Amino acid sequence: MPKTLTKPAEIRQWAEARAGAPMILDTPSGSGETRTLLNITFGQHALNADENEGPDRLTGFELAAWDDWLAELDRQGLAIRVRDEQPGALDNDFEFVARDGKGQTTNAAKKPAV
Repeated sequence: MPKTLTKPAEIRQWAEARAGAPMILDTPSGSGETRTLLNITFGQHALNADENEGPDRLTGFELAAWDDWLAELDRQGLAIRVRDEQPGALDNDFEFVARDGKGQTTNAAKKPAV
């Protein structure tokens, strides 16, 4: 059964245990406002660019400080839902969910496909 992580320390610990790094993208929302998208990238290959081995990182997303990323997660009222731990495996699958207690995944907060 999946569990929802809401505390900043447990979110950061979960991500860092899987070599996760926070990423932010500020994009126009269409109404003249700026919308901030959050993501977590896992492993060195997602951070490579130019002539390094592996694919370039996700277009537009930039690495962010954990404090900034967690503050934006809080501002948007989001948490992350992760799978139960399986012995011997560090699954990095997650999705953003509303932190209102209902744990509903919002379309705008779903983890982007890689």
